[in-house]
Order: sequence, then C-alpha cells, then structure tokens
Amino acid sequence: MATSTGAANTADAQRNVWLLVASQSLGGAAPPIIISLGGIVGQMLASDPSLSTLPVSLYNLGLALSTIPAAVLMRRLGRRAAYVLGALLGSVSGLIATYGVVQGDFATFCVGAAMAGFYGACVQSYRFAATDAVEPSQRAKAISRIMVGGLVAAVIGPQVVIWTRDAWPMAPFAGSFLGQAGLALLALPLLWLLRAPPPQAAVAEGTARPVGTIARSPGFVVAVTAGIVSYGLMAFIMTAAPMAMVGCGHTVGEAALGIQWHVLAMFAPSFFTGHLIARFGKIAITALGLVLIAASGLLALAGLELLHFWGSLILLGVGWNFGFIGATAMVTDTYTPAERAKVQALNDFLVFGTVAVASFGSGRLLNTSGWETINTLMLPLIAVVLVMLGWLTLHRRRATASTTVTQ
Repeated sequence: MATSTGAANTADAQRNVWLLVASQSLGGAAPPIIISLGGIVGQMLASDPSLSTLPVSLYNLGLALSTIPAAVLMRRLGRRAAYVLGALLGSVSGLIATYGVVQGDFATFCVGAAMAGFYGACVQSYRFAATDAVEPSQRAKAISRIMVGGLVAAVIGPQVVIWTRDAWPMAPFAGSFLGQAGLALLALPLLWLLRAPPPQAAVAEGTARPVGTIARSPGFVVAVTAGIVSYGLMAFIMTAAPMAMVGCGHTVGEAALGIQWHVLAMFAPSFFTGHLIARFGKIAITALGLVLIAASGLLALAGLELLHFWGSLILLGVGWNFGFIGATAMVTDTYTPAERAKVQALNDFLVFGTVAVASFGSGRLLNTSGWETINTLMLPLIAVVLVMLGWLTLHRRRATASTTVTQ
C-alpha cells in the first residue's frame, strides 16, 4: 500500500508540474504586456510626462506587496484556491486597465496595473509549488521546468500585443489589456485541475520554527541575498538598457530587439539548468550565474556599439537564469514542510521588493550618473555575494566534517 501511495503521489507531482508549466506560460505573459505597454499608455494618458512609467512601477510594487497576503491565502485555503483567485483577479485587472484606456483615465489604468501584481505574485510562486511533492534531489529540475513556461510566455505576451494593439480602433492598446484578461481566464481550468496538498497538511508534518530564526540561518541569508542580487540587477539593467541604447544613437527597434534576445536568454537555459544543478550543485550554478552577470557589465563597459549592448543583455539573461533558479533551489533547502509557506513568502517579498525599488530608481540613476556607472556599480555587489557563497560552501564542509568525526 505504501508503494502504491508513493507512486500516486509521484504521479500527482509530475501532473502538477506540467499544469504549472502551462499556467506559467499564460500567466507569465501578463508582465511583458504591462511592461512593454505601460509606459506608452502612460504617455498617452498622464497629464505629467514624468508619471508615464508609474503603471509599470505600480505593477512591480503590487507584486512585492502581494507576496505575503498570497502566501497567507495559500496556507489557509490551499494553493489551488489561492491560484484560482489570483487568476480571477488577473482577469479583472486586465478589464480595469482596458476600461482605463478606453475612458482615457490614467488613475483607473494604474489601478488595473497595480491589481495585476497579486496575480503576478501567485505566478511567481508556481516555481515553489512545483517542489511541494517531489524528492529534494528533484526540486531544482522541477523549478527549471516551471521556468520553461516563462520562455513560452515571453513569446505569447509580445504576440498578444502585436495582434491586439489596434483591435479597438478608438482606443489604441486597449485590446492588448483585454487580451491579458483573456489569458488569465484561460489559466483558470488548468489551475483548478491541480492536486495540491490540503492547506493544513504541512502543519501536521512538524513544528514550525519562528520565521526570524529561519531568516537568520546562514543558508537562508546567502540564498536570499543571491536571489535579490541576481533578480535586482537584472531588472535594474533591463529597465535602463533601452533608454541607454536610444541615448547612444541606436533605434527604438534595435533596443526592442535587444530586449527580445535578453528575454529569450533569460528562459531558454531552463531546459538544462536543473540538470546542471543536479550535476554541479546549487551553489556552483548560482555562482556561475553571478559571474555571467558580472561579465555582462564588463562587456557593457567595453563599448557602446550595438553588439556591446546586445551581447551584454544576452549574458545578463543567462546569468539571471542560473543565479535565480540556483538561489531558489537553495531556499528550498532551508525550511521544513511546516515552514514552507512563510519562508517562500518572505523570500519573494525580499526579492520582488528589491525589483520594485530597482524599477523606480533605474531611470533616475541613468539620467544622473550614466550607463557606465550603472554597470560599474554592479561589480562590487556581485563580488560580495560570491564571497558569501564561498563562505557557505566552507561552512557546510566543516559542519559535515565535524558530524563525521563525532560519529
């Protein structure tokens, strides 16, 4: 009977992973729509040009602020119920944004963009949901598979913009946000089919430590710091790069193509990142990701030609993939099943809170200090995290050696 139950659990876990990949492909398409069009629509609707990028910043802020409430709902209602609610709110947010565009109401459009942040917080947690019922050795591969859905989303989002931006003749881009609402509705039946553990099952599996105790543990501190630096630097550079390219005389089309290659580079390695982590370890692949991000900064400092920008963005994307997936896998080693929800929420709050701050500050720093300064400042941050990863490796080796000697 135990073998039969274990096989059923494994089958459910694999089924959930593929449902989450499909849901990620649909839900992950919302950010490209909001990020690519938020500033353009903002320019159309805002009375003050300096507020044109506010909708994008509010989306990132809404995502960061929603991580903890979303985790509370997952803990009380279960992942499936929380994810279904997130998709419903994602659809409603698209409808509100559409209404704002049609009515020419900037405030309403901003509300829609901010509300989409809750759906974004749910989508970001899919990578953790994929690890709930798999063996620890398979967690990195499960996370990597979910990130493959991001590659599909990177194609779906821009295509929705292209095919729907003129669908509403009297209100440009309104159709794209209506498309965003439709994608969220398409994800609903997939999320409803999830076979997630009951909301109280994790609590029954053990006593949870205080979140402060977990947050002070070396493994958590290093993993979260690596995730913050990987994602934060990526968001910071990606936001500033198009403006820097145009400022250096390159066309808007060339800047858009650079971002497209960057997004593809972010998710394409997900096909094999999990296998690399299984072979070389979480810390090693996380460190490799940070080294690649540093290399992207050095290439950007080497010149201002088109290939410098494009090459830098591609390296940045691959580095983010290794660094972020590796750091996420490291976080999964720091908690017990009873502690899962609150630790995942704390991690995402810290990571995406940093992304929100980065999106607010990148344009201003670019205008005041320049492209070269931005790329120079990333290098010492990466060096600090690499030292932390090296220290954690030595710390664990000493702990293992000490345990072996004691036995």
